[in-house]
Parts: sequence; C-alpha cells; structure tokens
Amino acid sequence: MTHYAELAQRVMDYCDDLGKISQSIDYIDRRYLSQEHRLANDLSAQWARNAGMQSWQDTAGNFWARYPCDDIDAPRFLIGSHLDTVPNGGKYDGMLGVVLPLVFLQYCHQQNIKFPFHIDVIGFGDEEGTRFGSTLLGSRALTGKWQAEWAELRDVHNVKLAQALQTFGLSFDNVKNAELSPHNILGYFEIHIEQGPVLEANDLPVGIVNAIAGARRFKFSLAGCAGHAGTVPMQLRQDTLVAASEMILDIENQATDAGLVATVGKLDNSPNGVNVISGNTTFSLDIRSDDDALRDIVVNQILCKCQEIGKRRGITVTYEETHSAPAVTCDPRLQKTLENAIVSQGISPMTLFSGAGHDAMAMAELCPVAMLFTRCEKGISHNPKEAIDVNDVATTLGVFDDFMQQLSANSYTNTPEVA
Repeated sequence: MTHYAELAQRVMDYCDDLGKISQSIDYIDRRYLSQEHRLANDLSAQWARNAGMQSWQDTAGNFWARYPCDDIDAPRFLIGSHLDTVPNGGKYDGMLGVVLPLVFLQYCHQQNIKFPFHIDVIGFGDEEGTRFGSTLLGSRALTGKWQAEWAELRDVHNVKLAQALQTFGLSFDNVKNAELSPHNILGYFEIHIEQGPVLEANDLPVGIVNAIAGARRFKFSLAGCAGHAGTVPMQLRQDTLVAASEMILDIENQATDAGLVATVGKLDNSPNGVNVISGNTTFSLDIRSDDDALRDIVVNQILCKCQEIGKRRGITVTYEETHSAPAVTCDPRLQKTLENAIVSQGISPMTLFSGAGHDAMAMAELCPVAMLFTRCEKGISHNPKEAIDVNDVATTLGVFDDFMQQLSANSYTNTPEVA
C-alpha cells in the first residue's frame, strides 16, 4: 500500500536523524547516560508528540511514549528496543524498533485509529552495555533486577554508574522505581534488524524469532614462562600464546561439531615482544545457543580440554565466568499472530532464532514476548556499513499493522490467557 512506502521513508529519515546524535564526530557512538543519550530521548519525545502520545523518562533513563486507549483502566501492550549504540556502530540496530512504531502510531493518530489497550513504546537507554560493561541495564531495571553492586561499575574514564546517573539528573537509589508490575501487561514486542545473513540468503524481508540464544562468557588467564626466543629449545618452552592458540582452535572445532556459536574476540599477550616467548596470555570466550543444556555440555568440554592442553604444555590455566544468561523462548501465541500477519502480506513465514541478545530477554521475566526480524544487507551489524532497504521497512510496517489489528480484533486483552 502506498502509505506504507511513505511511512517507511519517514522511518529511514528518523533513523538518519538519530544517527547524527553521537559523542564522536567520526562515527556513531551513543552511550548510556551521556549527553547524546539525553538528546536521543528528547528527539524521540518530539516524534511522540507528533503522534499525539504522552512521553516521559523513567528513573533508569529509558524513554517512554504512550498511545492511550480511551479506557484509562485498559491493560498495556509494550513495544520497544534500544537507543544506545556500540562505538562505530550502525544507525538501525535498536533504533529501528523504536522509530518504526512511533511512525506507525503517528499514522494511527492521524487516522483516528484506536486500540483496546494502551500501547507503550520504550526506547531503552542501555542494551549494548558499552559504557559500563553490563548489558541490558535499561530493561533489567523494569524487571526489578537492578543490583546494588552496579553502583560501583565504572566506565573507561573511571566514572561510576551511580555518579553517571546523578550527572544525568537521576538517582541510583531511585532506579528501583522503574520496576513494572506484570499484572496489566499483555506482552512485549520488539522489531529488530536480523544482524545476520539468514533472511537475505532466503530472499525474505522479515522473519519470526522463536528464541533468543542464551550466552555464557569467560575470561581465561594462562601463565607460563617468558624467555629468549633464540635460546630456549622448543620442547622446553612454556609458551602461553601457543597454548592459547591450540585452545582457541579447539573451541572453534567443538562449537562447529555441536552446531552452536563460540567466539574468542579478545586476546592480550605479554611480554608481546618480537623476540620473547610469551609468558602470560588472556583471552575471552563467548558461547551461545538456543539450547542451554547443549551449550553447558560444550562449555564443560571446552574447560576440560583447556586444562588438558595447559597441563601438557606446563601452563597454568585459570578462568572466570563473567556473564551467564539463559535462552529465552518467544510466546507461541504471539508467534502465530506474527505468522498470520506475514502471510497476509503475501510472504512465506520463516522462523529463526536470534544469536544476539536483546531487551526482550529481560522483558520475558515480566510478560510474553515476541520479536520480528527485518532483513539487513549482508547480515552486517555493529558496523557503519549496516544497511536496510526502504522496501523491507515498508513490508515490516505492513506486517506490524496487521499484527496490531489481529491483537485488537481477537480481543487480546485477557491477561490470564497469555501470562
């Protein structure tokens, strides 16, 4: 329909506008509780007013906008994603899921389209965890899982989270007031770029997320003995970099064999000299699957193998787990509603799981959740080359429109049925 094309271009323009709000002049970089975070919230609030919506900022710094139901006591349906970015990231990751519903609700306001429930759009302040190293701070605040020890989290400038909140005009002690009661929440829906190549490989503009992979992360520390590169025989070396290399290859092989994903994305080496045998090496491990039990089996196998490699090479191996999150299954009823909406647009429905984490993982503790993926070019994300097609955005709008109509027509207001 022609109005989807027009709305899609507005979505693209709004994403461009948000992409200009950055703490770097060279690339997109918008972090939690920064001045740029405030500017992004303010711009989103301006768009919300254009949609006849009420807007506010909660005690965790999340942006909110409500498209109200005529019945003030009606339940609420939540739609959202995040407004923060990684450094040198793209302009659609997270932002699409905030901007698109705002643009759609502008259209509803103009056409006097009503719903039998309040629609709350959320722009989470922190999903990426870029500033303080702990992900999903914004959405976890809504679940009541805000942790007292987070006050001491520090950014690269040694600013504590509690101090950053105060500078932003908020209070660490008051963040608990952002917690939501689940009793009147019908569900949570998130639109997001796929951040992978599956939809493109299948020539599909959108796809249904059935689960979000659970992730575990570790830091491995290897201690050996630094030495002269020319005088220590190969068979007598305690070279931690070589040991780490063998471990990393084993991680790749085990993950491949098990059909899950594992990444060693960070490696530090010491003394790191061209003519010095490595004596200390650390590396990270990020391992993910939609099957927690399978992931945990592979983790145990990896840990055992790393110890075996270390023992054989005379290397001391220690590790610490730095993150653990279970897989999240999306609500079957909402998935079926999405499937019907996709079919109504003349598209074959495809279901896939998300290997990336999303705010929906936290929101699943409050209510049923669902996610819709939009195709992105070559699956590239967390990268300035991140790109989506305006026609795919129009299709996403059509699916979203039909999805919301189904929720209304089917009286999706019975909280006990979906809880």
